[in-house]
Amino acid sequence: MKRVLIFSLLPWFAYAQESMEVIEVIGRDTSRIMLPAEDQTEGLFGLSQRMKDIPRAATIINEDLMRAANIETLHDIARFAPNSYGAAGFGNPSLPTLRGQLGELFQLGMRRQAGNNGLGIPLSFNAIEGMAVVKGAPPVMLGTTQRVGGFVNLQPKTAKVNQPKTSVEGKWGQWDQYRLQLDHNMVLEQDKQALRISAEYIDEGSFYNYHHHRSDDVLVAYKWQPDSDTTFDISLEYYDVAWTDNAGFNRPTQNLIDHNLYITGQGVQPNGSTVPGAGAIISPSGEIRIDRSNTLTDPLDSNTAETTLLHAKLQHWFSDDMVLVNRSYYQYLSREGINQNSFVEIIDAAHTFENRTELHLDQKTVLGVSLRINDVLGYSQFTTEADNPIDLSGPLSNRRIPLTPAQQARLIELRPGVFVSPGAQYDITGDGVGDFNISDTTDSTSYQWGLFAQHKMNLTTKWSLTAGARADYYDVSAADPLPPVGEIAKSDSHTQWLTAASLALQYEWHDDLTWYATAHQGDSTSNSMAGGTVLNGAGIIDPQNFATENTLYEMGVKYAPANARWYADATLFEQTRSLRNRDGSNSGIVTTGLELQWHYAAEQGYWLTLAAGYFAANWDNSASFQETGQVADAFDNSRPDIIAGTGVGSPGFTSFEVSDQRLQGLPEVQLSMVAGWQITEQWSVGGDVSYTKHYPLDFLQTVFIRDQHLLNLYTRYQFSPQLSVRLNVFNATDQDNWAPVFEGGFFGATLAFPSQPRHVQLSARYTF
Repeated sequence: MKRVLIFSLLPWFAYAQESMEVIEVIGRDTSRIMLPAEDQTEGLFGLSQRMKDIPRAATIINEDLMRAANIETLHDIARFAPNSYGAAGFGNPSLPTLRGQLGELFQLGMRRQAGNNGLGIPLSFNAIEGMAVVKGAPPVMLGTTQRVGGFVNLQPKTAKVNQPKTSVEGKWGQWDQYRLQLDHNMVLEQDKQALRISAEYIDEGSFYNYHHHRSDDVLVAYKWQPDSDTTFDISLEYYDVAWTDNAGFNRPTQNLIDHNLYITGQGVQPNGSTVPGAGAIISPSGEIRIDRSNTLTDPLDSNTAETTLLHAKLQHWFSDDMVLVNRSYYQYLSREGINQNSFVEIIDAAHTFENRTELHLDQKTVLGVSLRINDVLGYSQFTTEADNPIDLSGPLSNRRIPLTPAQQARLIELRPGVFVSPGAQYDITGDGVGDFNISDTTDSTSYQWGLFAQHKMNLTTKWSLTAGARADYYDVSAADPLPPVGEIAKSDSHTQWLTAASLALQYEWHDDLTWYATAHQGDSTSNSMAGGTVLNGAGIIDPQNFATENTLYEMGVKYAPANARWYADATLFEQTRSLRNRDGSNSGIVTTGLELQWHYAAEQGYWLTLAAGYFAANWDNSASFQETGQVADAFDNSRPDIIAGTGVGSPGFTSFEVSDQRLQGLPEVQLSMVAGWQITEQWSVGGDVSYTKHYPLDFLQTVFIRDQHLLNLYTRYQFSPQLSVRLNVFNATDQDNWAPVFEGGFFGATLAFPSQPRHVQLSARYTF
C-alpha cells in the first residue's frame, strides 16, 4: 500500500536584497505572502528589476504564489498571467501559450530545449521555485528564437549559504496519483558555501483510460560566495519520464461539445479498408453519450524521455557600476515516442550548449556576446495518422494503424517494425515524382553567435529611453541520416544574419506611476523537433525558415504605490509573427489586444490577484491548414438526422485560401482570479476561478467551444511550525469543459480535449 505525505502550502519568505540582486532567503512569515510586484526578475532586461520598471507586460509567479495556486504545469500560469490560455498539448503541455502562440521556455535566462510545435515532454517543477511570464519576443539579451508571442523564464532552486533546511512533501490524488519530494539544503561553510539536493518521484494514474505519468527528477545545486563581490552557482538536473500522449476525442461535433454525444461508426477508406486512413468516410451508426474518460489513447503506446541539464552562473561586482555575469547551459535530451496510430518521433540525441557573457555598466548599459550550439539527430513519421475514422466506442483495434506494404515502401525501416520518414525526398523510380513521405527526420547542427547591446538614457528627470540591438550569425547544416538503400544522403548548409532591435520610452509620472511604450522588431527561425533544422522537398534548407520577421508594439501603465501592498497595470499591444505549419511552411498571424492585472494583499491576512485579457488573433493575409476542412467532411449523409455529412472524407488535408480570418482555437476574452485568506494562525483557505469566452474550434467556425469557467478551491491547516496539511478540490463545480488539442488550429475539425471532472488531492508538508 502506497503511503504518501504531501505538499502544502504557503511557507512565505521575505527576501533580502543587496545592490538590486536577490541574494538569499533569510526568514519566514506565515502571515504574509510576497506579491508579484514585491519580487524582481533577474537576467532578462538587466541585472534585476521590479515589474513596475520593466517596459513590457510581465507577471512574476514566485514561490509563494506557486504554492498557493498549486502550479504543476505550464497551463497553470493562466491563473495569473493575462492572455495565456493554451491548447491541451496532447495532455502534456511542454511550452507555454502567450497571446495565442506557443511561447519559449527559458531557465535562468537561457533557452531550454522544447518540443516540436509544443509536442515535447512533460515538465517537472522539482527544480523550480519561481518564474517570470513576459509577453512579446525575448529581449536582446536572450537572443533570437523561434516563438515570439512571449516566454516563461524559470527560476531554478539554488543553494542557500545561511539557511540549513529540509522539507518533505507528498501528494495523493484520485485515480492513484502519488507524488513525493525531498528538498535538503546543507550549509557547508557559513555565508560561503552550500549544497542543495531536491528529488521528486511521481507515479500517477489518470481519469483518462490507459493514461499514466511516471517520472524521477533529481537536482543537485552548489553555491560558492568567496567574498561579498562574487557568487558562483552551478546545478545539475536529471529527469527521466514515461507518459501517455492523449489526443482527447475525435469527431468534435457541436453535440459532442454541448452534450457529450458521440457519433459512432468506423470509417472506411476508398479501397474498402476499415483501417484508419486518408479519405475515409464514416456512415453514422448512431449517437451515444460517451464517457469523458474514453479518450484517444492506447495501452500499447510508448513515450519516454531522459534529459540532463547543467546550469552555471558566475557573477562578479568589480564596483558598484561594473558587474560581469557569465552564464553557461548544457542540455542532453533523448526521446522515444511510438504510438499505435503510426505516429513516431524519436530523438536519438539532442545536445544544446550556450554560453553568454554580460557586462553591466552603471546599471544602465549591458554589452554581451553569446554562443549557442544545437545538435540534433532525430526521426519522425506523422504522414499516415488518421484520427476521425476511429470509432472510440469500438474495440482498441479500431485505433491502430498497421502500415500496408505500399505505405512501408514510402518510408524507411529504422529498426524492425518501426518505420520513419527519410530526411529528404528521393525519386528512385525516375518518373520525376518523389517516392517517399517526408516528416521531420534530421541530422542537423546549428551555431549561433550573438552580439548585443542595450542602453538606458535619462532624457529628463521624468523621461527615459532604452534602446537595444542584437545580431546573431547562424551557421546551420543538415543531412538525411537515413537515406534509401543505394541513394546518396542529401545534405545542405545555410548561413545568415538575424537581427533584432527594440526601443522603450518610459515616463515616470511620479514615484508610483510609470507610463511606457515599446517597439520591437526582429527576426526569428522556424525549427523542427528539439530545435533541429530539416531539409525540404528539394533537399535543401529552406531560406524562408530564417529571418521570419516579427514585430511588437506595446504601450502601458504601471502603478505600484509605495505605502500600500497592491499593484496594477494595463497594456495595449499589437504583434505580428509566423506559425510553422505541419508541412514546414509558415503562415503570418497578427494579434491585437488589451491586458489588465491587479495584485493586492491586506495586513488582515487575505490577498487577491486579478487578471483580464482581450485579444483578436487573425491570419495575416496568409493561408491556413487543417487536417480536415470541417467535421462534417468525415461523414456521409446517410443519417441526416444525426449529421449532414458532406462525404469528402477525413483526413482530407485541407488548405484554405489566403485570408484575414479569425484564428481558430483561441478565446478572445479571458478572466481569472486567485485569492487566499488566513482565517487564523493555523487555518487558511483560498482558490482560483477562471473564465473564457466562447470561440470557434475550426477555421470555418462550424463548431464552437462555449463560454467556460473553472473553479478550484483549497483549505490548509498548520498543525505545528513544521507540519501542514492541505486539501485541494479541482473543478469544484464539475464543469464539462473543453480545449483544443494542439496549437495553430491544424486539428480544429479533428480533435477536442475534455477536462477532468471534479476531483480532490490531499497534501502534506513537513519542514525541519
